[in-house]
Amino acid sequence: MSDDHTHADKDPATPDELREQIEATRDELGRTVEALAAKADVTARAQEKTAEVKAARDKAAEVKASAQDKAAEVRASAQDRAAEFKARAHDKAVEVKAGAQEKASAVVHAAQDRIPEPVARKAASLTGAVEAGIRDVTPDRGRAEASRAAEVARRHPALVAAGCAVLAYGLVRRYRGRRGR
Repeated sequence: MSDDHTHADKDPATPDELREQIEATRDELGRTVEALAAKADVTARAQEKTAEVKAARDKAAEVKASAQDKAAEVRASAQDRAAEFKARAHDKAVEVKAGAQEKASAVVHAAQDRIPEPVARKAASLTGAVEAGIRDVTPDRGRAEASRAAEVARRHPALVAAGCAVLAYGLVRRYRGRRGR
């Protein structure tokens, strides 16, 4: 009854206004029915979810392919850098080796200039004797001599060092003599 009373207080609606209200009510009712039908349509909702999952799977596959491409690119770049580093290291090693050979040669020359002539003659004589002895050594005699030399080396390490220096000097002189020919 109160509704009748409220309507009575208002101006009566015109037929056009009533038609608009009816049309608005029908539109609203139609949307409500569609929303309820969509919620009740399990098949359609399942298809929507399937489409969403499929899209997510496609996106994941795309991201995976992109990541694999990037990994291959990084791997190739790392291999290129490693090859470049290896080449530079080789070049540096060759450079260091050449420098070391120069310095060793300079040290040998400096040492030769400081060895007194009598010692140099004695070293040359010993070098010749050692070379002649090496040619005349048989396997049995060689083992015996090597054993004896090892015993002397254990007892007199300074003597061995001096002998090596003399032998090195003689070999260097001999090498220089051959180069000069």
